[in-house]
Amino acid sequence: MKALFIGIVSIHGLVHLMGFVKAFDLAKISQFTLIISKPIGILWLISAFLFLSISILFFLNKDWWWIPALLAVILSQILIIRYWPDAKYGTIPNLIILFGLVIGFAFWNFNAQVNQEIKEILVEKTFEEKIITEETIKDLPVPVQRWLKNSGVIGKEKIHTVYLKQKGFMKLKPDQKDWIKSEADEYFTIDQPVFIWRVKTSMMGLPVVGRDLFRDGQGKMQIKLAGIIPVVNVANNPKLNESALQRYLGEIIWFPTAAVSSYIKWEPVNDYSAKATMSYGGTTGSAVFYFNEQGELTKFVALRYKDITDEKPTEWVATVKGTETLNDLKLPTKLEASWVLDNGEFTWYKFEISDVEYNDITQ
Repeated sequence: MKALFIGIVSIHGLVHLMGFVKAFDLAKISQFTLIISKPIGILWLISAFLFLSISILFFLNKDWWWIPALLAVILSQILIIRYWPDAKYGTIPNLIILFGLVIGFAFWNFNAQVNQEIKEILVEKTFEEKIITEETIKDLPVPVQRWLKNSGVIGKEKIHTVYLKQKGFMKLKPDQKDWIKSEADEYFTIDQPVFIWRVKTSMMGLPVVGRDLFRDGQGKMQIKLAGIIPVVNVANNPKLNESALQRYLGEIIWFPTAAVSSYIKWEPVNDYSAKATMSYGGTTGSAVFYFNEQGELTKFVALRYKDITDEKPTEWVATVKGTETLNDLKLPTKLEASWVLDNGEFTWYKFEISDVEYNDITQ
């Protein structure tokens, strides 16, 4: 879809060069029967330049590409109307580009909203530097201590803010055959537990953007088709609040020092697992962390609400498929997320994290 759009814009831009060539009599252009003055020829050249620039900006994923696109479409359509008998069919690609730039503006506006939310949480820096020691973790269950030591947090500064990227594939329904590609980035704060997750994917051939937020003990979820049509827009629902809190709890595996936070209480289950209960902002949720003999996390299990209309929660499992050392910490980097349904396990998300950054995070 991206390549097709770039192709349409590029060809449309090259076609505009014909007006310039005709005006300056650089070659015989039989498609133009009307006389084009040299000043108007310059306008055709400017239109061509704008469209070709748009192709480059769109290819480079510059989210402000729609601004020159709007100028290009307006100028192009004025010229087409002026030379309607010869250029009327240029209206078709202009309409296609106009549709694309409306989506581009919607994406830009959505990202501006999310960026503002990110800015708000990152300015709330009230933390003090603290080094994690064996004394810090001595009261935690043995498997949790083993995990933290294996992760490499001993002697490291406590993590206060986090940024990471995700790329993966997801399914929306168990009977869905094809996996949908997704890209996401996520910000966390730990002293006051917050996450903002922003995703780009597709649905029915159209681009989709989404944002999940957990802040002040409340969850918010927003998904928009083509950046315009609301698919999901839920906020401060008790079931969503609990599910978002449990998600935050599970994702501390990427910033392990959060395990010593006052809002998380640990209970041993056996030698290789421990139950964590997190309470914050009037919302409480629990999950069980499972580890191997070396102290590596193997899976995370919670009873979460799959949908806010569900009467009871469903078992949700995140299974670790790969581990790497990032920023001097040993972290689970490849995971699969599944719902345990009545008719079997539904793996809906396979993903990998990268570009993990800690503390002093900027947008």
